[in-house]
Amino acid sequence: MKKIALTLVAVLACMFTADAQKFALVDMEYVLKNIPAYEMANEQLNQVSQRWQREVDELKKEADTMYKNYQADMVFLTDEQKKKKEEEIVAKEKEASQLQYKYFGPQGELFKKRESLIKPIQDDVYNACKKVSEERGFQVIFDRASSQSIIFASPRIDVSNEVLAKLGYSN
Repeated sequence: MKKIALTLVAVLACMFTADAQKFALVDMEYVLKNIPAYEMANEQLNQVSQRWQREVDELKKEADTMYKNYQADMVFLTDEQKKKKEEEIVAKEKEASQLQYKYFGPQGELFKKRESLIKPIQDDVYNACKKVSEERGFQVIFDRASSQSIIFASPRIDVSNEVLAKLGYSN
């Protein structure tokens, strides 16, 4: 009798817990593609990134040219001149590496630029998701674009358009 009562209490507890949890999905890729400011920020980041990459490539090309010239002239140079040329080449390569790290490193200029342009938009999207969650009583909203484990989800639980509406964009 105790086992049956205990099992019944456990089943009821699971039913109430399962019933209380509501969740939804949002497609962040879809949401962000429908925000013009995000697309403009991405384009601006691409342009800056390409410009900086050209600068780095130019320095690398200079170092490469210096090395090829050094190889061609090596037979005519004294040991002292060889050492000086090698140091110049190494310095140029180091300069290129430092510039690349400055622009593209973990805390580099591109990271800072991305933070200043993209983070405010992502924060707005997060706040819109939070509002939808609070209004509709969701405990969790999953990002369907980044979740590889979601094989199928009913379109009824996708709140992407509601998030866009909260942001002032309709689709």
